[in-house]
Amino acid sequence: MQQSVDVIILTYKPQKQVFRLIEALEKQTCPVHKLIIMNTEEKYFNALFYGTGFIEKYKNIEVHHVSEREFDHAGTRTKAAGYSGADILVFMTQDALPADETLIEALVAALLQEQKVAAAYARQLPYPDCRETERFTRGFNYPAEPMMKSYADIDRMGIKTFMCSNVCAAYDRAVFDALGGFVKRAVFNEDMLYAAKAVKAGFRIAYAAQARVFHSHNYTCMQQFRRNFDLGVSQAEHPEVFAEVSSESEGIRLVRDTARHLRKTGNTGQIPYLIVSSACKYMGYLLGTHYKRLPYGIIKWCSSSKGYWA
Repeated sequence: MQQSVDVIILTYKPQKQVFRLIEALEKQTCPVHKLIIMNTEEKYFNALFYGTGFIEKYKNIEVHHVSEREFDHAGTRTKAAGYSGADILVFMTQDALPADETLIEALVAALLQEQKVAAAYARQLPYPDCRETERFTRGFNYPAEPMMKSYADIDRMGIKTFMCSNVCAAYDRAVFDALGGFVKRAVFNEDMLYAAKAVKAGFRIAYAAQARVFHSHNYTCMQQFRRNFDLGVSQAEHPEVFAEVSSESEGIRLVRDTARHLRKTGNTGQIPYLIVSSACKYMGYLLGTHYKRLPYGIIKWCSSSKGYWA
């Protein structure tokens, strides 16, 4: 293994699950040179870690803090990349957990399997406690088969050509720097915006199905609404990326296939939630795409990233 690998984790109000994430990363078959934690609001971090000695027992951990007002999905990650001198950057979120000890090795292998690969993202598996609709969504978006995506796939795959998730994704540092990294600011979708830029520049995006992390949520309908509002905002802010591909048809297919799956598996009791949550997602998305017409107060209320609008 000639390439050095740093892992960057973003945290906000971290819970004890972060301990499991760090311990899993320290046991990887492909060693992590440095683990960089970018935490939002120092007081929440100290409340979990202060006095435990957990961070101190690992010599390769580096912690940096930003305020909630300073946090930005793209800018904070770019700032973290500046603390790293590694050949490969792996970005993760605090709620992801490696499924085994080969996660980093599998990501790196996918990234280096051929030339012109800008990024490789992991397969996301559902946690045992997630509801059936979320379980199906994980499989819909993260199937068992790996794939390599390029500009030639846009007509066939549409918006999924640009899919890349910073829940767990590895980036070739040389390509990252050459492309200028993430966009300067992003309320959401900084990973897909980078993937679109890379694809249009002639690079490929690898979906590394063999690299697996546990990651899922049981969001409320309001949380779904706010996340999709930010999704809509990110698309409205970057028409140069999203104008040529539509995400609505993919969303409709997901709802239709999920309803069919719930009927087949005897989970018809979750269909009302699917209908309501899907309506909330679409309303949030639709409002987000037209956010420029909304009053500032409404925008801030709708968004899950309050600090972005400060």
